[in-house]
Amino acid sequence: MKICCIFGTRPEVIKMAPVIHELKKKHPEITTHVVCSGQHRELLNSLIEWFELNVDLNMDVMAPNQNLNALSAKLMSEFDKLFTREKYDCVVAQGDTTTVLMAAIAAFYAKIPYGHVEAGLRTFDRNLPFPEEMNRVLVGKSASLHFAPTQVAADNLRREGVAENEIVTTGNTVIDALYYTVKKLGLDAKNPSREKLILVTAHRRENHGEPLKRICRALARIAKDHSDFSIVFPVHPNPNVRSVVYELLGNLPNISLVEPLAYDELVRLMVKSYLVITDSGGLQEEAPALKKPVLVLREETERPEVVDLGGARLVGSDEDLIVDSVDRLIASEKEYQEMIIGYSPYGTGQSAELTVKSLVQYLKSIQAEASLASRPVCTPVT
Repeated sequence: MKICCIFGTRPEVIKMAPVIHELKKKHPEITTHVVCSGQHRELLNSLIEWFELNVDLNMDVMAPNQNLNALSAKLMSEFDKLFTREKYDCVVAQGDTTTVLMAAIAAFYAKIPYGHVEAGLRTFDRNLPFPEEMNRVLVGKSASLHFAPTQVAADNLRREGVAENEIVTTGNTVIDALYYTVKKLGLDAKNPSREKLILVTAHRRENHGEPLKRICRALARIAKDHSDFSIVFPVHPNPNVRSVVYELLGNLPNISLVEPLAYDELVRLMVKSYLVITDSGGLQEEAPALKKPVLVLREETERPEVVDLGGARLVGSDEDLIVDSVDRLIASEKEYQEMIIGYSPYGTGQSAELTVKSLVQYLKSIQAEASLASRPVCTPVT
């Protein structure tokens, strides 16, 4: 049996690493082929090294200023060649990137079963986030097996007509990766420190332009009003992000604009931070497990569970709302503690185990059915 595990961006490496480790550890009889599309070229190497992954094939598809159509065409061509050359029993990928969508369509055309990790996330607005919401809806139509991180995500798939026997609720493998990293760093996830440090990330397309300018103006006001706090902002390499962030925040003494951090460095910062301000999906999942409040720089989130539990608040790119929310969390210990839910609704660290167990059972059932179908039919002698 041969399984292809695909990733192309930073979040995909983080969330696929536990699945790859589990496959190789528990099922050495299965050939696990690890493929990197290279959609995030400069952000992946440290992660691959941190999670001790061996990449069998790197497509290296990224090019400067490449638009979505060009990237999609290149990925589709590369996956077509790969799936024609290799005889996979299954393809597995995580999330909602262009890499994941093109792999799903190419696998569908090649009639290879596709397992979708982190399936069923929805905002129900095809432009928020763009293009990820449309990507994951289309992947949901192509996949054979859907690993939903929560009951909400599983219910979304059911409403879209996905068969019950194709849905498995597993939790999110990001929590597996987080606990792996916390343990490797020798940190305490149950009793994290709380320093006067605010961790910020912002990179999504829907925040490019004026929304990002509003976010930066809010951060400048926070830095001025709370000069005893430091703000650390790892800046995404996308020029649409870097130019705005450095122009508006580059000269403020208590704001540190840094290059994208290695995952272990990001987790270390998150453990000691006071709060997290982000438009990242992964940080919405991770920060609650480390007892950190999250202000979400988005109008909608496909991760409503943590908002419903009170561990995160949607603030969008509203300058005054961002500032006011930070002011209140700093001024009121009661309000701060109300946002500490103390766990992540996205898993307990066993998601990869559940995912791999379900995947292997599914593939063995397909093999058994194929074996029965290939048996010769005996005609009774009369």
